[in-house]
Amino acid sequence: MKRIFLIGYMGSGKTTLGKAYSQACGLEFIDLDWYVEGRMHKTINELFAEKGEQGFREIERAMLHEVGEFENVVIACGGGTPCFFDNMPYMNSVGTTVFLDVDPEVLFRRLKIAKMKRPLLADKTDDELTETINSALSQRLPYYLQAKYHFNAEQLESHRQIERSVKLLDQLLNNQTI
Repeated sequence: MKRIFLIGYMGSGKTTLGKAYSQACGLEFIDLDWYVEGRMHKTINELFAEKGEQGFREIERAMLHEVGEFENVVIACGGGTPCFFDNMPYMNSVGTTVFLDVDPEVLFRRLKIAKMKRPLLADKTDDELTETINSALSQRLPYYLQAKYHFNAEQLESHRQIERSVKLLDQLLNNQTI
């Protein structure tokens, strides 16, 4: 039985690597944000607008505990998921946590390209985006560092890099005692 939680900042590659890794290993893939949206029949932005951050985080926690019961699954968590309630200790107790570590400059490059798909970033200037990334990382890093494994996820720009990262992640998870 495998239960792998991928954590890290927005743009770190949780969904990209999670999908590829789960496919290569014959595991189910769940993006927690998509799961929340499907169960609540609302977008994350709608939930934030209606319930506020506290209300959204309570829903997110409940959904995390729900998917945390699934077996043979790779779960890509939202960037803030590990930072609230008992989420990080919970994930460490029921599965294997992997922090996808990416340099802020790489995050900036990825998020600048994806700004239109991410409403929270759409109107930010380059300087504001850099400040947002650096500020959030400084707040979230203490939670991310509680992951059992740390994985450099900077090489996810091409199919070849993704395939190589899948192999490296598999080695990390399977060549060490879990």
